[in-house]
Amino acid sequence: MYLAINIIGLIVFLAIGWLFSKDRKAINWRAVLTMTALNLVMAWFLTSFPIGRTIVKGAAAGFDALVQVSYQGIAFAIPSMVKVKSMDFFVSVLLPILMIVPLFDILTYIGVLPWIIKWIGRGLSFITRQPKFESFFAVEMMFLGNTEALAVSSLQLKRMSAKRDLTLAMMSMSCVTASIIGAYTQMMPGQYILTAIPVNVINALVVTSMLNPVQVSQEEDFIAKIGGSASVADGTIEADGKKEPFFSFLGDSILSAGRLVLIIAANVIAFVALAALGDKLLGLIHPWVSLEHLLGIIMFPFAWLMGLNPSDAFQFAQYMGEKLVTNEFVVMGKVTGKIATTAFSEHYRAVLTVFVTSFANFSTVGMIIGCFKSIVDREKNDLVSKNVPYLLLSGILVSLLSAATVGLFAW
Repeated sequence: MYLAINIIGLIVFLAIGWLFSKDRKAINWRAVLTMTALNLVMAWFLTSFPIGRTIVKGAAAGFDALVQVSYQGIAFAIPSMVKVKSMDFFVSVLLPILMIVPLFDILTYIGVLPWIIKWIGRGLSFITRQPKFESFFAVEMMFLGNTEALAVSSLQLKRMSAKRDLTLAMMSMSCVTASIIGAYTQMMPGQYILTAIPVNVINALVVTSMLNPVQVSQEEDFIAKIGGSASVADGTIEADGKKEPFFSFLGDSILSAGRLVLIIAANVIAFVALAALGDKLLGLIHPWVSLEHLLGIIMFPFAWLMGLNPSDAFQFAQYMGEKLVTNEFVVMGKVTGKIATTAFSEHYRAVLTVFVTSFANFSTVGMIIGCFKSIVDREKNDLVSKNVPYLLLSGILVSLLSAATVGLFAW
């Protein structure tokens, strides 16, 4: 029965995309169904076939190995905080970012990461028949993060139509960044984290092609590039026509990693504390009333459509709502100690992990709008700003679709 509900849920989530579409008649259903089928096959392969499970477990083990190596650097500076039975969240999850971010930046600097993005993007465009740059961007944002992918795509954003810029803004709600996947895999099942990422890439294209269908002519379907402009799509990373010296680049990367660690830590501390304050204030109304319970009520229908029993669905709905209001790290921190135990069924473990594997939350909206404001003209920025509900809906729908898709094959 729950499998049937999960299938119905997948259909309902697609129907929501159709219902809120800006132009239902313009939806390319052939592309939508092709991409949905591709995602189902990919999720089936990565979760149900020995070779697929080996691939994702190998990738998860690789990220875990990076984290273990990073502990050597942390132990050199603060050994008393590493060689302990239970490391703090800040040390075990956030400090490894100080090594992993520069590593991926080095791969970008030497051209390896841009080359990977370029060819995966081309293959994705060929299979899905989506515009070239939208396909490139879907891959870029899963490696680089939302603001970083937008920044390196600034030339393209300036030359594209405002409606296509809105598509990219909506897609940006569903990204992660490769440099913090290692942190995710320390807190949640790595095989589902690594499965969620490619599924999210396709679903970002599915959702935006439904919510904001844009007809792109052959003349408009180009990758903007000019000598001296930063462009991941064509494999260059230059400034003013001249590549930055390596050690200057590396120093900036390390400082950026440090800022990222502090930003994540500050957000987690602030959001957890604010949520606790909200619970205290709501508790004055009635002891049962809390932020989690209210969010659980609102999100319950969507959680139930994941194929969960009512009790698990209500708990899952609370995690869903909390993730959207705060961020994924807050939810991961709450469940990391018990998600590998019998407290969670395999299906619950899968859908929860996939749902939280993205930056889709309210604070991300501000980051995206701020990034567009610094890149494009006022007309394009105003269009993005006026469509904040669509940005949120896009991020939520991608997370729901991805969780429901992977959940079909994890029981």
